Amino acid sequence: MKDTNMAEPASIHMALADRLAQLIGADYVARDEDTRRAMSEDVFSQGGVAGLVVAPANLEELSQVLEAAHQAGAIIVPRGGGMSYTSGFVIEHAGAVVIDMRRMDQILSVSAEDMLVTVQAGATWASLQAALTPLGLRTPFWGPLSGLSSTIGGGLSQLNAFFGAGIWGTTSESLTCLTVVLADGSILRTGSAGTKGGSPFFKHYGPDLAGLFCGDCGALGIKAEITLRLIPAPANEAHLSFAMPDLAATARATAALARSNLASEVCAFDPNLAKIRMRRASLLQDVKTLAAVIRAQKNVFEGVKQGAKMALAGRGFMDDAGYTLHVITEGASAAQVEDAARTLRDLLKSEGGREIENTIPKAMRAAPFTPLNNILGPDGERWVPIHGIVTLSQGEACWQELDDLFTSYGQAFEDRGMTSGYLVTTISTNGFLIEPVFFWPDARYGIHETTLEPSYLAKVPKLPANPDNAALVDEVRGKILDIFERFGATHFQIGRTYRYAQTREPVTLALLKAIKAHLDPDNRMNPGVLGL
Repeated sequence: MKDTNMAEPASIHMALADRLAQLIGADYVARDEDTRRAMSEDVFSQGGVAGLVVAPANLEELSQVLEAAHQAGAIIVPRGGGMSYTSGFVIEHAGAVVIDMRRMDQILSVSAEDMLVTVQAGATWASLQAALTPLGLRTPFWGPLSGLSSTIGGGLSQLNAFFGAGIWGTTSESLTCLTVVLADGSILRTGSAGTKGGSPFFKHYGPDLAGLFCGDCGALGIKAEITLRLIPAPANEAHLSFAMPDLAATARATAALARSNLASEVCAFDPNLAKIRMRRASLLQDVKTLAAVIRAQKNVFEGVKQGAKMALAGRGFMDDAGYTLHVITEGASAAQVEDAARTLRDLLKSEGGREIENTIPKAMRAAPFTPLNNILGPDGERWVPIHGIVTLSQGEACWQELDDLFTSYGQAFEDRGMTSGYLVTTISTNGFLIEPVFFWPDARYGIHETTLEPSYLAKVPKLPANPDNAALVDEVRGKILDIFERFGATHFQIGRTYRYAQTREPVTLALLKAIKAHLDPDNRMNPGVLGL
């Protein structure tokens, strides 16, 4: 978590800043230190302070900005919503030009006839949902849990788990075409959009060029415009929650849920993370969630009924639940959903599951994109996850090995007031995602101050810096990566954390390097990300 100080923009950027101000307006070229610092850190790490922060409004401006930066020899770092925790846009070099994509936030077109939506890359998942819901439409994958702030371009650069992922897979599997601006400002269109005069309706026409830019963490170019396919928004859904006997049963049930291809969302919590989640939400958030659940029902009577059940259950339903699994299934007809729910119930019961109040999945669907107060612990602790995706058959063994590691550090964590937990989910019918989570006493960053709701931030203590705690987190994270590597795990949001380049076979790595060299011969586009 290196902090490379730099009080003023590098001299190389003085003329560039003036040129960019001419191109897109001085208000959108930030030179002040506070902005540059704020845009140079993610949830977990800090790096060299940016030299400039530039916020283009559209494809033309983005192209002009990159062309000018290329001619000036500047290092470029693309940044979306900033919710990363793997140093995807945090680099050691001071003086980089950060491209703040949040101003490119428009929904450009929605076609119910062609079942396509095109957005600027800085649009958030929450804004996309707001635009599509009144039309009865949805993208197959429709956002991560951080979708209130996370951008769609960031989601494709990093790849995501969650809403819709249990059936439809990750972000890129809902994509048709991309418009990408390369390091020199040139514009690349993929799939059917790459045809002269073509439209962005189909991903596959020759080699899948769009795939190169999915999961690239901005190493190969900056996504400007994105076209996603649409589906009719499922009209019916069912929500299930089960207490499970132990880790092994939870893991087996999670894998079986994935194989069933019936669960659009699955999430499992261990007892530690469940307790932290229950402590972290506020009474006001409870009220807001309850109102959202009532609104989400098909009629007033059902809304009042479901709201009353949640109110009566309160938060106490999780007190003795231990490991829990929360599942959502959806479909066009009530009969289809009821049949799927019956199958899923039987599956969970077969692993010793006991049905409990379904408050958590019901709330997740009624209010999917909530304020990101969870990037701090309930007592002001720092928070960071780390994850790996393994095969369904390996899920239990990998999770158990991770748990054994945390057990070996149990006394050290207890002595330092540190806590850990797990969130486990599924990716389509073949991915078992395990996400260990750390909470440790340490000083928060500027990103916490600007991201959390002021009412929540005012309630949690401001802790002093604790480099020893941070070093222990780094140590355990390194051993977690060793375990994931032994299991052949893959990872989303690779950034500068996961060992992507180091674990590639020689021929694969050579091709990746050749592609990078062709698209960015001077290695000025987010250098070092992916290990390139």
